[in-house]
Amino acid sequence: MKRLFILMAFLAFFVGVKAQDEGPQLEYVVELKVKCEGAYQVGQTSHGNRFVIPIVGGTFEGPKMKGTIIPGGADYQLQDNEHGRTEVEAIYSIKTDDGVNIHVRNKGLICTAKDENGNPQFYFRTAPQFEAPQDSKYGWLNNAIFVCQPSFGGNDGTINLKIWKVK
Repeated sequence: MKRLFILMAFLAFFVGVKAQDEGPQLEYVVELKVKCEGAYQVGQTSHGNRFVIPIVGGTFEGPKMKGTIIPGGADYQLQDNEHGRTEVEAIYSIKTDDGVNIHVRNKGLICTAKDENGNPQFYFRTAPQFEAPQDSKYGWLNNAIFVCQPSFGGNDGTINLKIWKVK
């Protein structure tokens, strides 16, 4: 019995390793166009210099989902100007065109510090997490890791968020 268990564990390990040798792949999911208002400063807190950017609406569209961004969320930023980095955490909700509400928590990093070769850089990436009703057609959002490439949409306070599922 013990030998059978060891053999099964050995096989499971190598089958699992083989499956992971390929590395992750990305599947495009959605683009959000988030409308924001001007930031306000909380000030220097025990965690750093805190800013809040209110989220006032927007839209989203992708192959499997489409809808609007519900006003009332915000992007909570913690700035460390000395080291050229800002931690971001946007918390808001979206509503699909078929009436399903989904909660979003999108954490990430903006970095303007120099790279490992001493060259200036601009790095801005996030990793959104979704909370959808498990019994809805969007329940799959609860069970995956996502990555996001944000970009600024212009002078109107819009930020564009392109999101991929890690496969």
